[in-house]
Amino acid sequence: MAGTHCSLIATLGVEPQVVTITLDHLLKDGEKIDEVVVIYTDTKRVLDALSVVQKEFERESFYKGIELRCVPVVSDKGIVKDFCSERDIRGLMGTLYREVRRLRKKGTVHFCISGGRKVMGIMGMVVAQLLFGPDDKVWHLITEGWQPGSERCLHLSSGERVWLVPIPVLRWSEGKILMETVSELDDPNKVAHWYEKLNRASQMKRKKEFIEHWLTQAEREVVYLVCRGLGNAAIAAELYKSEQTVANQLRSVYEKFREWLGCTEGNVDRSRLIAEFAPYFALMEEEEEDNMVTN
Repeated sequence: MAGTHCSLIATLGVEPQVVTITLDHLLKDGEKIDEVVVIYTDTKRVLDALSVVQKEFERESFYKGIELRCVPVVSDKGIVKDFCSERDIRGLMGTLYREVRRLRKKGTVHFCISGGRKVMGIMGMVVAQLLFGPDDKVWHLITEGWQPGSERCLHLSSGERVWLVPIPVLRWSEGKILMETVSELDDPNKVAHWYEKLNRASQMKRKKEFIEHWLTQAEREVVYLVCRGLGNAAIAAELYKSEQTVANQLRSVYEKFREWLGCTEGNVDRSRLIAEFAPYFALMEEEEEDNMVTN
């Protein structure tokens, strides 16, 4: 089961800022990126761009503690310079598949498909459909006023705007139900919206299993109040318990939470518990209110 490791994989062309700006944006949004994997081809301009990325990671002021891994596209004939044959495309597919599979075993994956040849993005989407889970994301980078080949800093300055646009990934692992639904819908945006709802429902089902089957009744009450924003003292007063009892029950919850997440190590704390389960409790309360209105 995947742990807390979080990675970014990016295809690279001649513009190194695709990697750095995407990473900057994810870090700014609160993602804790542990590893960056850059997929590249063996041409001079691409290698020059790769060198720029590598030098940026060597500077202590940026990306401290983030591992950079540079992976060439390899076919059965060696490192690929450009995509000129079916063999080259198969090599690209294999390279992306191996790296995404490796990263998925470690944790969550962000995949930026904006860099390099268009075929790199196309094959990236295919691999995402094959391997991605509900928490993994594919991104397309859009920057205001950025023309291919133009001089540009590696990091956004004040006033510049950038968008990381999420690309819906329709995973092949759910192909049967997907195809049945797609056949009834004539709008791809409706398909993507339906798929997002399906993902949310799947995630909520898993969270419900943890709350109802992993926790004791006493632990459930504590977690609910934690997700409402109460501190230990307030929870103790609400439940007529001592603060030490609340602390002990939370410690037990964290141990179970870590096991549920598949974490052998890493930070599992109050903020992560709230981020994971506050939406679940909010949804449960909404459903209860709807049922009361209906009845």
